[in-house]
Amino acid sequence: MPLSPRVLLYRWYARRLSASVRSAGVLPRHIAVAMDGNRRWARQAGYADPTVGHRFGAEHIDELLTWCSAIGIGHVTVYVASSDNLRKRSSDEVDHLMRMVEEVVATRLASPGHEWRLHVAGRLDQLPDSTRDALKLAVESTAGRSDGLELTVAIGYDGRQEIVDAVRSFLDDGGSADGMTPEAIARHLYTRGQPEPDLVIRTSGEQRLSGFLLWQAAHAELYFCDAYWPGFRQVDFLRALRTYARRTARQ
Repeated sequence: MPLSPRVLLYRWYARRLSASVRSAGVLPRHIAVAMDGNRRWARQAGYADPTVGHRFGAEHIDELLTWCSAIGIGHVTVYVASSDNLRKRSSDEVDHLMRMVEEVVATRLASPGHEWRLHVAGRLDQLPDSTRDALKLAVESTAGRSDGLELTVAIGYDGRQEIVDAVRSFLDDGGSADGMTPEAIARHLYTRGQPEPDLVIRTSGEQRLSGFLLWQAAHAELYFCDAYWPGFRQVDFLRALRTYARRTARQ
């Protein structure tokens, strides 16, 4: 069946955007994405149960990783669930979200054909045993991958709590007030060993970080997109990269 003019136009525009981003020669090394709007997307799409949006959102992570690897971005952090989400959402919704993390995110990343190495940031003690075990297994099974593609999943995460935990860890390791430097604290963050994000994207039109990578994103460019996460398209991603390149060129 021949492709519709709309699809052909979209593909042409995506190729043009991609070429523009590549020609600029300025790509973020590390992008972080606050994946917001799953339930609102599901309602807009006409689903009776808005929690179905979490499945579409979890599956969409694979597309993001494909876009990143294709254009040469090797570090990605995705914000799956905050500590507040786990405390304040209904138990049924949290259970559904955790199943999606186990069945879609952890299982797919651990599959032999996947290239990305998994890291987890957050308080895993806040997660159900099955979710915690699935993520730990995926971390272990991907640890030997050497393609330079690193994915961090922030789950049960709160940026302020991360800083508190980092300071406590620093002190527990024998650190003192005199030796408390930004570099010393960074070595005790959940994301230690990973580069700081250059670009933070938040979907759904909300213009706040909501506790996402508060320490790490101190110097990052911020990009807010109106699209809900499951509806975040490749052209939206490329527009974010184009904006990043333009802002960086002005510095």
